[in-house]
Amino acid sequence: MQTPWDHRFAQRTHKMGSSAIRELLKLTEQPDIISFGGGMPAPDVFPIEEFREACDRVLKDYGAQALQYGPTEGYKPLRELIVRHTARYGIEVTPDNILVTSGSQQALDLLGKILINPGDCILVESPTYLGALQAWAAYGAEYVTVPMDEYGMITDALEEALRSGPKFIYVLPNFQNPSGVTLTLERRKKVIELADRYGVPIVEDDPYGQLRYEGEHLPSIVVMDSQGRSPSACYGGNVIYLSTFSKILAPGIRLAWVVAPPEVIRKLTQAKQGADLHTASFNQIVAYEVSRGGFIDQHVKLIRQVYGERRDVMLAAMDGYFPPGVEWTHPEGGLFLWATLPESMNSAEVLKGAIQQHVAFVPGAPFYPLGGGHNTMRLNFSHASPEKITEGIARLGRVLYEYLGEPITR
Repeated sequence: MQTPWDHRFAQRTHKMGSSAIRELLKLTEQPDIISFGGGMPAPDVFPIEEFREACDRVLKDYGAQALQYGPTEGYKPLRELIVRHTARYGIEVTPDNILVTSGSQQALDLLGKILINPGDCILVESPTYLGALQAWAAYGAEYVTVPMDEYGMITDALEEALRSGPKFIYVLPNFQNPSGVTLTLERRKKVIELADRYGVPIVEDDPYGQLRYEGEHLPSIVVMDSQGRSPSACYGGNVIYLSTFSKILAPGIRLAWVVAPPEVIRKLTQAKQGADLHTASFNQIVAYEVSRGGFIDQHVKLIRQVYGERRDVMLAAMDGYFPPGVEWTHPEGGLFLWATLPESMNSAEVLKGAIQQHVAFVPGAPFYPLGGGHNTMRLNFSHASPEKITEGIARLGRVLYEYLGEPITR
């Protein structure tokens, strides 16, 4: 239905759409729904007591500063902490390479603001993170996609896609959202080599890289790229790197960071000034107080233990309750796994039946910018308890058997 406001909206809003995940979360607020939909951390691992103590300490010792405006780049002690923290994973930068943002979603939006002109082509994995597609829709982005397999982006198909002249490559190499797969070391090398050859920068989104439950840590693309360049006092490579406190502390504080060459940080800072002036001072100072002294490293170990157990429970339950013909990934970390149904099935239709059985997931089609994925689904294993995971997968298995028209054999 038309309203008096419809003709007043800017043309860019025509490409905006609601997130399928955020809309689904509204359905799953009912207490009897077992949700595998959102990418939500488990509230039982939130360091609530540490936050309470930090809030008291910040208000007592730094109250005037915490409640005041702050620098756009971010609270300097927090940026220095990020520098020390990322150095443990081989990312050698200085505070001049860091911008603190109001969550990774703002970082994606700011990148769109400074890099994307209407009609610019962005190279992405297929499927890819829905939040990035939503952030860049308002800037008129178009997409060229590269398919994935169990080893990540299929780099044999990357060079042909690069010939279309994309503005940048967007990749989630570790425990990708939505698929859960990890880009192999050889393919990381290939991405860097081809990006350098074609003069295309890389945006590396790494919200889950510290949440590995098995296997060996792989160096980030930003690390591998910088190793091939002349050393300098300040990082100046071809990769813009994003990460977040949402998955290692708590999402409600809305804190993330960008690592980039100083000239990119300066332009992002200008864009952020027009968006919100700066990320909340109080949140930054509290997060610093919670994280300093090595706490964050110990806390990540707890998260790995809890989520690793939940992943194993989900994988075992799917093996026990899902019908033959359904396949799924085996993520080495992160928050998600990806299931592929028989070609004849539509996961959006399956969701309707699942909701009736009080279980929810995210259908896969919205993660494909050029269409496809009708028979895929994303399942989150971090939020629900092991008992609810087993019960929810059992319910979902019954729904799948029903849609296949087969008797339950497991």
